[in-house]
Amino acid sequence: MRRSGGSPAPEPEDDGAPPRRCDHPGCAEAGLFRAPRDRTLRDFLWFCLPHVRAYNASWDFYKGMGPTEIEAALRADASWQRPSWPLGRLGGATRFNPELLRDPLSVLGQEAPTKRRRAREAEAAPPELRAALDLLGLPWPLDQAMLRARYKDLAKRHHPDATGGDRSAEEKLKDINRAYSLLRRRVPARLRAEAETAPAG
Repeated sequence: MRRSGGSPAPEPEDDGAPPRRCDHPGCAEAGLFRAPRDRTLRDFLWFCLPHVRAYNASWDFYKGMGPTEIEAALRADASWQRPSWPLGRLGGATRFNPELLRDPLSVLGQEAPTKRRRAREAEAAPPELRAALDLLGLPWPLDQAMLRARYKDLAKRHHPDATGGDRSAEEKLKDINRAYSLLRRRVPARLRAEAETAPAG
């Protein structure tokens, strides 16, 4: 009777030949369960159930290998026995082209975080203003005069009177107004004061 949760023994081959004997020395039971002879996994021994359990419990795939060989085997197993290279090694010294891979969350970025890049980012626009600057097509740092001139130009271009009541232009104008309002509050106070005291052109 089969034990609950146990594996059934394989059915012996009924070819008229006597059953294969267990390969454990001195055992006369039938060898119904196979186990690998070595780590090539090509040649097998055959055991009865108690002896295959004992063999498997003491099985050491890395037996006879030195520390260096074991480490090399583990590294090869980590890449499914296929060659691999450090990231960026095959691409040469050229910068990664972000157009080759869509990256909506900017996980990959365009460059490594070098000192030069960090210096540029220190001068770059604050993250919360970048969308507004992109919408208005403005660089950073920004001054009030540049912001006003650009806003007037875009407001005239997308005003309902100039677009014949086009709904998409009206929505665009709303976005422009929101971007202008956000940037106007964030322009440095010194530049804002200079712009407000300058004579009207």
